[in-house]
Amino acid sequence: MTVNRQIILAKRPEGMPDESNLVLQEGTVPECGDGQVLVRTIYLSLDPYMRGRMSAAKSYAASVEEGAVMEGGTVGQVVESRHPDFKPGDYVLGRGGWQEYSLEQGKALRKLDPAQAPISTAVGVLGMPGFTAYAGLEEIGKPQKGETVVVSAAAGAVGQVVGQIAKMKGCRVVGVAGAEDKCRQVVEAYGFDACVNYKDDDFEKQLAEACPNGIDVYFENVGGKVFDAVMGLVNDFARIPVCGRIAHYNDTGLPPGPDRLPAFMGKILVKRLLLKGFIQFDYIHRAADFQRDMSAWIREGKVKYQEDVVEGLENTVSAFQGLLQGKNRGKLLIQVGEDPTR
Repeated sequence: MTVNRQIILAKRPEGMPDESNLVLQEGTVPECGDGQVLVRTIYLSLDPYMRGRMSAAKSYAASVEEGAVMEGGTVGQVVESRHPDFKPGDYVLGRGGWQEYSLEQGKALRKLDPAQAPISTAVGVLGMPGFTAYAGLEEIGKPQKGETVVVSAAAGAVGQVVGQIAKMKGCRVVGVAGAEDKCRQVVEAYGFDACVNYKDDDFEKQLAEACPNGIDVYFENVGGKVFDAVMGLVNDFARIPVCGRIAHYNDTGLPPGPDRLPAFMGKILVKRLLLKGFIQFDYIHRAADFQRDMSAWIREGKVKYQEDVVEGLENTVSAFQGLLQGKNRGKLLIQVGEDPTR
């Protein structure tokens, strides 16, 4: 255990990141100091927000420096510990990044119990994506019984959870996805009332037919043509939690004209729309509620989830490209190392 394979941000991407930006290299396994824990990565979470971390543009989180290991949430197993709360063999949630071994501060880790839930869910339905869905819908969307909720990227890690929570609240739930099998999944497995493929030529017509009473809540993950279609159907006082805009993450310039901002601002005014961007940690005060509720919903079979597991750190860049292109089915994970719990 001397070699630590890592993926570093060698240079900032313009457009789609590739292997010239994110370089696999061999480093050394770090030594454990006081208060630190050496962790072997089992699962690496891949999430759309990581594209923003590769940019130098100012955002809600600091950019990853060129030459540094790409950041990311991880589930791993303790190899060595110089912190009293952890011992070798423990499973932990941390932020080890795109590498096989990470040195982390013990105070930043959370111990996981494989008997309570599969450890992979700590970066999925019971982790940041699940909490993002829960907080955004509960705190901004505020769906009411009988309303229509539309969810873009409906088969993704966040979207699949949003729709199921909205169904529990008695809403009509319509998903938007980019493949027929994804649409079937969200209807048959997650209980959505309908799902529309935005790649179909008559997408706008299908969306309107699926939302005969208009749209009261739109959980925005995508942007682009999906957002445009939804804006034609929103009801007065509709709420729009803005979680992501993956259709634009690789943009290298402004979209072609004409300038539609004045008309959009007019619609916000006339319809009295609420659009609010959010990051899950804005609602960290709801974290305990989320863990209680989501754990119970999973146990009771009220919330189901799908994981898309890609094996091997060497496949991380291509998997991340696929995520930005909508190729994943469910929560995307890289299995970096052996999972003894399975």
